[in-house]
Amino acid sequence: MDISPVTTAQSQSTTAATNSQASAVISSDFETFLQMLTAQARYQDPLEPIDSSEYAAQLAQFSMVEQQVLSNDLLTELSNRLGAGNIAEMAGWIGMEARTTAPVQFDGGPITVVPTPDPGADEAVLVVYNQEGSEVQRQQIATGTDPIEWTGTAPDGSELPPGVYSFAVESRALGEVIGTTTASSYGRITEARQQGGETMLILSGGAAVRTSDVDALRDAAPMPLEEPV
Repeated sequence: MDISPVTTAQSQSTTAATNSQASAVISSDFETFLQMLTAQARYQDPLEPIDSSEYAAQLAQFSMVEQQVLSNDLLTELSNRLGAGNIAEMAGWIGMEARTTAPVQFDGGPITVVPTPDPGADEAVLVVYNQEGSEVQRQQIATGTDPIEWTGTAPDGSELPPGVYSFAVESRALGEVIGTTTASSYGRITEARQQGGETMLILSGGAAVRTSDVDALRDAAPMPLEEPV
């Protein structure tokens, strides 16, 4: 998704138009209120005139409602501006690689996986799942937290097809499984989107992640070249 000054200007123009319409409505309502108040004073019973304090109370009440409406409009405008600024800032992340636990796209190039085995483990296994959540590969790895490059190649030389994959680390001690943790991996950011009142990042492959769930960013690796047909 491209975010340009034109888009931001259009958003601000729309907000300004909305606020102008709201002000016009308030002005119209106030004129109507004054006309009703004037008619009430004109046709009141001369023998039982309305107390002037009642007029003052009605004017004060209308003024409070007017101020509340204006305050709500200002808060809405402020919220819109903050949201536009946030998503404009996130637009600078597009094209970079984010480290998250979300599924990532495998297109034949290596994927950097950051394992988090249990501290008490004496061996660890990287477990790979496909887009449907089915286990498709197991690979023995070191028990440390150093990043590894997953190439999609099994020990027997077979290769997994391109697609969306996620990773977990199965920790073992004395031959027994003591825990399984989700492993982080790097995925390319393709879009920044406002969703449910917060900014979401869309990764290659379609996974949506909150910006708060991204714990690292790096420049994206060059896209693999397609072989000529």
